[in-house]
Amino acid sequence: MAGQGYAIAAAPFEAARQVAILPAGHRARRLHGHGFLARARVELPAGCWAPFAGGETDALLQRLRGAVAPLDYARLNDHLPVPTDENLARWIRARLDLPGLERVGIQSTRDQGADLDRHDHAHVWRRFRFEAAHQLPNVPPGHPCGRMHGHGFEVILHAGQHLDHRDMGVDFDRLEACWAPLRAELDLACLNDLPGLDNPTSERLAAWIWRRLRPALLALSWVTVYETATAGCHFDGRRYRIWKELTFESALRLSRAPAGDPRRRLHGHSYRIRLHLTAPLDETMGWTVDYGEVKARFEPVCRELDHHRLDELAGLEDADPASLLAWIRTALAGRLPYLDRIDLEETPGCGALLCWGEEGPALPV
Repeated sequence: MAGQGYAIAAAPFEAARQVAILPAGHRARRLHGHGFLARARVELPAGCWAPFAGGETDALLQRLRGAVAPLDYARLNDHLPVPTDENLARWIRARLDLPGLERVGIQSTRDQGADLDRHDHAHVWRRFRFEAAHQLPNVPPGHPCGRMHGHGFEVILHAGQHLDHRDMGVDFDRLEACWAPLRAELDLACLNDLPGLDNPTSERLAAWIWRRLRPALLALSWVTVYETATAGCHFDGRRYRIWKELTFESALRLSRAPAGDPRRRLHGHSYRIRLHLTAPLDETMGWTVDYGEVKARFEPVCRELDHHRLDELAGLEDADPASLLAWIRTALAGRLPYLDRIDLEETPGCGALLCWGEEGPALPV
């Protein structure tokens, strides 16, 4: 499949707000503040709004910064009557007004946010953490995960629903209330000792959490488990999608940038790449694909990228994020057969993603 590409960008702003529609006594009814992060995702090709082919990410970032500028160090209630995360996403979406704008998100803290697509479908999420030990009993001899060890696990609960013009979807506090009983079981425990978690891989743990929460939280759309800061698994009740995140340091020029544009000069980035794979569960191993195997199979490609000039790679049209993603996908063909999405960031939150297969992006950036 050819796949669909997206430009992505993220812009921060600081603001205060009161959310009066929340129940009496709720802390967010008081005037308070956040360090917000606005995110946007736009289909590629970008058409006439980008100054040149390959300049979409920077153009989107400038548009997004302009859209949030009136909100920075402002009282949000002066700009919109009910400044929930969902309404903020609507407000920014209207001011971006870009063809192909697929999604706008607001992250109001590190641990929570809401994303809104073009059809007013909301994706609300909240992140939680627990500390636990585990070991994987079926791995080959010598595999490090066969030894008892521990992690600071992170779990994200995702709720998806159509808003029908409502001001907000599932309250973040509702997600926290659903999570609290599970945290009491998981935190400072050995996962292998819990019923149903004798083989506590990320995939098994995500499914275990799903089964516990879904009956009481029908809006639950995905459960995400971060086993480490760079690897984890999503589960939506039937599909597992894992990811592995890696980095590389590279130099480049953008040959299609106009004369005088600084991007034509030799410059560089610390890139972050996230490889997503959707695969069936291996019932014996308890995982879909070993994270270590994903890293090992990417390593030969990484060696071509890391500490090199990207614009000198054979077969690369230009060194912009979208072109680079197409090159990486071709380079990984056959190495990672279950790969169906790649995210590439030049700077935090800004870059492009490419997805193919049945699921598409599946989850917000």
